[in-house]
Amino acid sequence: MADAEVSEDDVPDGLLGWCLVANVSQEIARGEFGLELQRGTKHFAAGALLWIPPVPWDPGWRRVRAVGRHRGNTRRYVNMILRVDDLENFRVKGVYSEGLVRGLNGYDHDPATPRKLRRPWTRERAQSYADAWNVKGDRVHVDGVRHPIAGVPNPPPLEIELDGETLHLAFYSGRGVHYSRLPPPTEWVPEA
Repeated sequence: MADAEVSEDDVPDGLLGWCLVANVSQEIARGEFGLELQRGTKHFAAGALLWIPPVPWDPGWRRVRAVGRHRGNTRRYVNMILRVDDLENFRVKGVYSEGLVRGLNGYDHDPATPRKLRRPWTRERAQSYADAWNVKGDRVHVDGVRHPIAGVPNPPPLEIELDGETLHLAFYSGRGVHYSRLPPPTEWVPEA
């Protein structure tokens, strides 16, 4: 959900840039088959607000660089790499703090220009990421490969339409829903 009351033409006073933000999930699945639940992550408490800057490098599959206040220290911002699946409630917020700018810039921060974001989000691009990552449901695998965006409700449907193809439910496990492009085999019934 974006800040609908603010338009690009009406920039608030003191705005230093836009950023994608999220909260740490209340319950995070860990362990074998994701059956153990924990509150928050090792470094961030459940519900903590995290700022997600765009990065010029790939932190890994469905992983992001997140900037937030550490579980043990509420004064300084720290940078961590987190799984997107451990976050919820993605949205776009304005950046107003020089301390936050310093944390978002990381090693690229220039003390001569403390109010300048080095790699800012555009509001539209950040909102498109927020919309894509807010898709709820179980993870979808198509012929053994995880689909980057798709999710299905629990229990999963027997057939879904995805990218113009009809996919058939192959099996459902703790690691996600697996679909196949091949229709299920028909059961052989002996003639009586």
